[in-house]
Amino acid sequence: MALLEIQNLNITYKTDKKEIRAVKDFSLNIDTKDSIGIVGESGSGKSTLAMGILKLLPKGTTKTTGKILFDGVDLLELTEEEFRKLRWKDISVVFQKSMNSLSPVHKIGFQMKDIYRVHEPDARDEEVRKRILELFRFVNLSDRVYNLYPHELSGGMMQRVSIALSLIYYPKLLILDEATTALDVVTQGQILDEIMKLEEALDLTRIMITHDISVVASSCKKVVVMYGGCLLESGYVYDVLVNPKHPYTQGLLNSFPDFIGEKKDLRGIPGSIPDLSLEYKSCIFTNRCKKAKSICFEKIPKIKTFPNEWNVACHLLGGFDGE
Repeated sequence: MALLEIQNLNITYKTDKKEIRAVKDFSLNIDTKDSIGIVGESGSGKSTLAMGILKLLPKGTTKTTGKILFDGVDLLELTEEEFRKLRWKDISVVFQKSMNSLSPVHKIGFQMKDIYRVHEPDARDEEVRKRILELFRFVNLSDRVYNLYPHELSGGMMQRVSIALSLIYYPKLLILDEATTALDVVTQGQILDEIMKLEEALDLTRIMITHDISVVASSCKKVVVMYGGCLLESGYVYDVLVNPKHPYTQGLLNSFPDFIGEKKDLRGIPGSIPDLSLEYKSCIFTNRCKKAKSICFEKIPKIKTFPNEWNVACHLLGGFDGE
Protein backbone atom coordinates (compact mmCIF):
# COMPACT_ATOMS: atom_id res chain seq x y z
CA MET A 1 0.00 0.00 0.00
CA ALA A 2 1.25 3.48 -0.87
CA LEU A 3 2.20 5.57 2.15
CA LEU A 4 2.58 8.70 0.01
CA GLU A 5 0.70 9.39 -3.23
CA ILE A 6 1.56 12.52 -5.18
CA GLN A 7 -1.00 13.24 -7.89
CA ASN A 8 -0.56 15.86 -10.61
CA LEU A 9 1.37 18.19 -8.32
CA ASN A 10 2.17 21.68 -9.58
CA ILE A 11 4.16 24.23 -7.56
CA THR A 12 4.60 27.78 -8.84
CA TYR A 13 6.65 30.62 -7.35
CA LYS A 14 5.12 34.05 -7.91
CA THR A 15 7.16 37.23 -8.33
CA ASP A 16 6.16 40.76 -9.30
CA LYS A 17 7.03 40.16 -12.96
CA LYS A 18 6.61 36.44 -13.64
CA GLU A 19 5.73 33.00 -12.35
CA ILE A 20 8.30 30.21 -11.97
CA ARG A 21 6.81 26.75 -12.55
CA ALA A 22 9.16 24.78 -10.31
CA VAL A 23 7.23 21.47 -10.25
CA LYS A 24 4.97 20.47 -13.13
CA ASP A 25 2.32 17.75 -13.27
CA PHE A 26 4.36 15.50 -10.97
CA SER A 27 2.92 12.14 -9.88
CA LEU A 28 4.59 9.44 -7.76
CA ASN A 29 3.57 6.62 -5.41
CA ILE A 30 5.85 5.71 -2.50
CA ASP A 31 5.12 2.47 -0.66
CA THR A 32 5.70 1.80 3.01
CA LYS A 33 9.38 0.94 3.71
CA ASP A 34 10.46 2.21 0.27
CA SER A 35 13.72 4.14 -0.08
CA ILE A 36 13.61 6.51 -3.05
CA GLY A 37 16.37 8.78 -4.31
CA ILE A 38 15.37 11.88 -6.28
CA VAL A 39 18.18 13.11 -8.54
CA GLY A 40 18.68 15.84 -11.11
CA GLU A 41 20.65 19.00 -11.79
CA SER A 42 20.39 22.08 -9.59
CA GLY A 43 17.13 23.81 -10.41
CA SER A 44 15.30 20.62 -11.35
CA GLY A 45 12.70 21.02 -8.59
CA LYS A 46 13.94 18.39 -6.12
CA SER A 47 14.02 20.55 -2.99
CA THR A 48 10.84 22.40 -3.96
CA LEU A 49 9.10 19.02 -4.14
CA ALA A 50 10.37 18.13 -0.65
CA MET A 51 9.32 21.47 0.81
CA GLY A 52 5.92 21.05 -0.85
CA ILE A 53 5.40 17.71 0.89
CA LEU A 54 6.40 19.31 4.21
CA LYS A 55 4.27 22.43 3.55
CA LEU A 56 7.29 24.64 4.21
CA LEU A 57 7.03 26.73 1.05
CA PRO A 58 6.78 30.50 1.57
CA LYS A 59 3.17 31.57 1.98
CA GLY A 60 1.77 34.19 -0.36
CA THR A 61 4.46 33.68 -3.00
CA THR A 62 3.75 30.07 -3.99
CA LYS A 63 0.77 28.35 -5.54
CA THR A 64 0.34 24.59 -5.11
CA THR A 65 -2.25 22.44 -6.88
CA GLY A 66 -2.81 18.70 -7.12
CA LYS A 67 -2.87 16.18 -4.28
CA ILE A 68 -0.35 14.88 -1.75
CA LEU A 69 -1.97 11.94 0.03
CA PHE A 70 -0.24 10.69 3.17
CA ASP A 71 -1.91 7.60 4.64
CA GLY A 72 -4.95 8.57 2.58
CA VAL A 73 -5.11 12.16 3.92
CA ASP A 74 -4.57 15.05 1.48
CA LEU A 75 -1.87 17.18 3.10
CA LEU A 76 -2.74 20.17 0.93
CA GLU A 77 -6.23 20.28 2.44
CA LEU A 78 -4.98 20.43 6.03
CA THR A 79 -4.76 23.67 7.99
CA GLU A 80 -1.38 24.63 9.45
CA GLU A 81 -2.57 23.55 12.89
CA GLU A 82 -3.70 20.16 11.56
CA PHE A 83 -0.44 19.63 9.70
CA ARG A 84 1.63 20.49 12.78
CA LYS A 85 0.25 17.31 14.37
CA LEU A 86 1.90 15.32 11.55
CA ARG A 87 5.10 17.30 11.01
CA TRP A 88 8.07 15.74 12.80
CA LYS A 89 5.84 13.07 14.38
CA ASP A 90 4.80 11.20 11.21
CA ILE A 91 6.75 13.14 8.55
CA SER A 92 10.24 14.33 9.40
CA VAL A 93 13.17 15.94 7.60
CA VAL A 94 16.96 16.23 7.73
CA PHE A 95 18.25 19.40 6.06
CA GLN A 96 21.54 19.89 4.25
CA LYS A 97 23.40 22.12 6.72
CA SER A 98 22.92 20.59 10.15
CA MET A 99 24.84 23.35 11.92
CA ASN A 100 22.19 25.86 10.81
CA SER A 101 19.37 23.83 12.38
CA LEU A 102 20.96 23.71 15.86
CA SER A 103 20.97 26.61 18.32
CA PRO A 104 24.58 27.55 19.23
CA VAL A 105 23.61 28.67 22.76
CA HIS A 106 21.86 25.52 24.01
CA LYS A 107 23.17 22.04 24.70
CA ILE A 108 22.15 19.21 22.38
CA GLY A 109 20.08 17.44 25.04
CA PHE A 110 18.12 20.60 25.85
CA GLN A 111 17.28 21.20 22.18
CA MET A 112 16.13 17.63 21.62
CA LYS A 113 13.97 17.67 24.77
CA ASP A 114 12.41 20.93 23.61
CA ILE A 115 11.43 19.40 20.25
CA TYR A 116 10.12 16.20 21.84
CA ARG A 117 7.77 18.19 24.07
CA VAL A 118 6.08 19.85 21.09
CA HIS A 119 3.97 16.70 20.71
CA GLU A 120 4.51 15.20 24.18
CA PRO A 121 4.30 18.16 26.60
CA ASP A 122 3.68 15.98 29.66
CA ALA A 123 6.60 13.60 29.11
CA ARG A 124 8.87 13.13 32.14
CA ASP A 125 12.50 14.28 31.91
CA GLU A 126 13.85 10.78 32.49
CA GLU A 127 11.58 9.34 29.78
CA VAL A 128 12.73 11.95 27.26
CA ARG A 129 16.39 11.50 28.15
CA LYS A 130 16.08 7.73 27.71
CA ARG A 131 14.57 8.19 24.23
CA ILE A 132 17.32 10.64 23.20
CA LEU A 133 20.15 8.38 24.39
CA GLU A 134 18.55 5.45 22.57
CA LEU A 135 18.60 7.50 19.36
CA PHE A 136 22.23 8.44 19.98
CA ARG A 137 23.09 4.76 20.01
CA PHE A 138 21.11 4.29 16.78
CA VAL A 139 23.26 6.90 15.01
CA ASN A 140 26.52 5.89 16.71
CA LEU A 141 26.91 8.86 19.08
CA SER A 142 28.15 8.59 22.66
CA ASP A 143 25.96 9.62 25.60
CA ARG A 144 28.28 12.54 26.41
CA VAL A 145 26.96 14.42 23.34
CA TYR A 146 23.79 15.06 25.37
CA ASN A 147 25.64 17.70 27.42
CA LEU A 148 27.70 19.24 24.62
CA TYR A 149 27.11 22.41 22.59
CA PRO A 150 27.00 22.29 18.75
CA HIS A 151 30.39 24.02 18.42
CA GLU A 152 31.97 21.12 20.31
CA LEU A 153 30.92 18.63 17.62
CA SER A 154 32.43 17.81 14.23
CA GLY A 155 30.39 18.14 11.04
CA GLY A 156 29.71 14.42 10.96
CA MET A 157 28.58 14.42 14.61
CA MET A 158 26.22 17.35 14.00
CA GLN A 159 24.73 15.55 11.03
CA ARG A 160 24.17 12.49 13.22
CA VAL A 161 22.46 14.73 15.79
CA SER A 162 20.19 16.09 13.05
CA ILE A 163 19.28 12.54 12.01
CA ALA A 164 18.58 11.62 15.65
CA LEU A 165 16.39 14.74 15.95
CA SER A 166 14.42 13.77 12.87
CA LEU A 167 13.77 10.30 14.33
CA ILE A 168 12.76 11.41 17.81
CA TYR A 169 9.11 10.34 17.29
CA TYR A 170 9.96 7.33 15.08
CA PRO A 171 8.23 8.88 12.02
CA LYS A 172 6.71 6.93 9.15
CA LEU A 173 8.35 9.09 6.45
CA LEU A 174 11.84 10.61 6.55
CA ILE A 175 12.93 13.17 3.94
CA LEU A 176 16.65 13.88 3.60
CA ASP A 177 17.36 17.01 1.55
CA GLU A 178 21.04 16.86 0.50
CA ALA A 179 21.68 15.64 4.05
CA THR A 180 25.14 14.18 3.34
CA THR A 181 26.41 16.67 0.75
CA ALA A 182 28.66 18.70 3.08
CA LEU A 183 30.35 15.62 4.56
CA ASP A 184 33.57 13.90 3.57
CA VAL A 185 33.22 10.60 1.71
CA VAL A 186 34.11 8.39 4.70
CA THR A 187 31.64 10.10 7.05
CA GLN A 188 29.01 10.11 4.31
CA GLY A 189 29.35 6.36 3.88
CA GLN A 190 29.08 5.75 7.62
CA ILE A 191 25.93 7.85 7.93
CA LEU A 192 24.29 6.18 4.92
CA ASP A 193 25.01 2.78 6.49
CA GLU A 194 23.41 3.93 9.73
CA ILE A 195 20.35 5.28 7.92
CA MET A 196 19.80 1.95 6.15
CA LYS A 197 20.08 0.09 9.47
CA LEU A 198 17.52 2.48 10.99
CA GLU A 199 15.10 1.76 8.15
CA GLU A 200 15.13 -1.91 9.06
CA ALA A 201 14.84 -1.26 12.78
CA LEU A 202 12.09 1.39 12.60
CA ASP A 203 10.22 0.41 9.37
CA LEU A 204 11.08 3.81 7.90
CA THR A 205 10.07 5.06 4.47
CA ARG A 206 12.76 7.37 3.05
CA ILE A 207 13.02 10.03 0.36
CA MET A 208 16.62 11.04 -0.41
CA ILE A 209 17.02 14.34 -2.29
CA THR A 210 20.49 14.54 -3.85
CA HIS A 211 22.54 15.43 -6.93
CA ASP A 212 24.98 12.62 -6.11
CA ILE A 213 24.03 9.51 -8.07
CA SER A 214 26.45 7.36 -6.06
CA VAL A 215 24.46 8.08 -2.88
CA VAL A 216 21.30 6.78 -4.52
CA ALA A 217 23.05 3.77 -6.06
CA SER A 218 24.45 2.69 -2.70
CA SER A 219 21.53 3.42 -0.38
CA CYS A 220 18.18 3.45 -2.24
CA LYS A 221 15.89 0.82 -3.76
CA LYS A 222 14.30 3.16 -6.30
CA VAL A 223 15.24 6.35 -8.12
CA VAL A 224 13.36 9.29 -9.65
CA VAL A 225 15.03 11.52 -12.25
CA MET A 226 13.74 15.11 -12.37
CA TYR A 227 14.45 17.85 -14.88
CA GLY A 228 12.82 21.26 -15.20
CA GLY A 229 10.27 20.34 -12.54
CA CYS A 230 9.15 17.21 -14.41
CA LEU A 231 9.55 13.49 -13.75
CA LEU A 232 11.45 12.06 -16.72
CA GLU A 233 12.26 8.55 -15.47
CA SER A 234 11.65 6.43 -12.37
CA GLY A 235 12.08 2.83 -11.33
CA TYR A 236 14.30 0.47 -9.40
CA VAL A 237 17.89 1.67 -9.02
CA TYR A 238 19.38 -1.33 -10.81
CA ASP A 239 17.14 -0.86 -13.86
CA VAL A 240 17.41 2.91 -14.24
CA LEU A 241 21.10 3.37 -13.43
CA VAL A 242 22.37 0.31 -15.30
CA ASN A 243 20.23 0.60 -18.43
CA PRO A 244 18.69 4.11 -18.53
CA LYS A 245 16.00 4.68 -21.13
CA HIS A 246 15.60 8.48 -21.11
CA PRO A 247 18.27 10.56 -22.93
CA TYR A 248 18.54 12.88 -19.92
CA THR A 249 19.23 10.00 -17.53
CA GLN A 250 21.82 8.69 -19.99
CA GLY A 251 23.45 12.14 -20.07
CA LEU A 252 23.52 12.37 -16.27
CA LEU A 253 25.25 9.00 -15.99
CA ASN A 254 27.76 9.91 -18.73
CA SER A 255 28.78 12.96 -16.68
CA PHE A 256 29.40 10.90 -13.55
CA PRO A 257 32.52 8.73 -12.98
CA ASP A 258 32.28 4.96 -12.50
CA PHE A 259 33.90 3.60 -9.36
CA ILE A 260 34.49 0.16 -10.87
CA GLY A 261 35.48 -1.03 -14.33
CA GLU A 262 37.42 0.86 -16.96
CA LYS A 263 37.97 4.58 -16.70
CA LYS A 264 35.75 6.50 -19.12
CA ASP A 265 35.74 10.04 -20.45
CA LEU A 266 33.17 12.24 -18.75
CA ARG A 267 30.76 14.08 -21.03
CA GLY A 268 28.59 16.92 -19.82
CA ILE A 269 25.14 17.72 -21.19
CA PRO A 270 25.39 20.71 -23.57
CA GLY A 271 23.21 23.74 -22.89
CA SER A 272 21.51 25.07 -19.77
CA ILE A 273 18.46 24.19 -17.73
CA PRO A 274 15.21 25.63 -19.15
CA ASP A 275 13.68 28.96 -18.17
CA LEU A 276 10.87 27.81 -15.88
CA SER A 277 9.00 31.09 -16.24
CA LEU A 278 8.07 30.01 -19.77
CA GLU A 279 5.24 27.63 -20.60
CA TYR A 280 6.41 24.66 -22.66
CA LYS A 281 4.20 22.76 -25.11
CA SER A 282 7.00 20.32 -25.94
CA CYS A 283 9.31 17.95 -24.08
CA ILE A 284 11.13 20.02 -21.44
CA PHE A 285 14.48 18.45 -22.43
CA THR A 286 14.17 18.98 -26.21
CA ASN A 287 16.65 21.85 -26.60
CA ARG A 288 19.47 19.81 -25.01
CA CYS A 289 18.60 16.38 -26.38
CA LYS A 290 20.78 14.98 -29.17
CA LYS A 291 18.12 12.38 -30.02
CA ALA A 292 15.18 14.79 -30.37
CA LYS A 293 12.74 14.22 -33.24
CA SER A 294 10.15 16.60 -34.67
CA ILE A 295 7.40 15.33 -32.35
CA CYS A 296 9.57 16.20 -29.35
CA PHE A 297 9.28 19.90 -30.28
CA GLU A 298 5.52 19.68 -30.80
CA LYS A 299 3.99 17.75 -27.91
CA ILE A 300 4.57 16.98 -24.24
CA PRO A 301 5.35 13.27 -23.76
CA LYS A 302 3.19 11.19 -21.47
CA ILE A 303 4.56 8.71 -18.96
CA LYS A 304 5.00 5.25 -20.47
CA THR A 305 5.14 2.36 -17.99
CA PHE A 306 7.41 -0.62 -18.57
CA PRO A 307 7.62 -3.86 -16.55
CA ASN A 308 8.95 -3.66 -12.98
CA GLU A 309 7.43 -0.23 -12.21
CA TRP A 310 9.71 1.51 -14.73
CA ASN A 311 8.27 4.84 -15.92
CA VAL A 312 9.69 7.03 -18.69
CA ALA A 313 8.41 10.26 -20.27
CA CYS A 314 9.88 10.19 -23.78
CA HIS A 315 8.42 10.27 -27.30
CA LEU A 316 11.19 7.96 -28.50
CA LEU A 317 9.69 5.25 -26.29
CA GLY A 318 6.07 5.82 -27.24
CA GLY A 319 5.45 8.52 -24.68
CA PHE A 320 2.68 10.31 -26.57
CA ASP A 321 0.61 7.96 -28.68
CA GLY A 322 2.12 4.67 -27.49
CA GLU A 323 4.12 2.33 -29.65
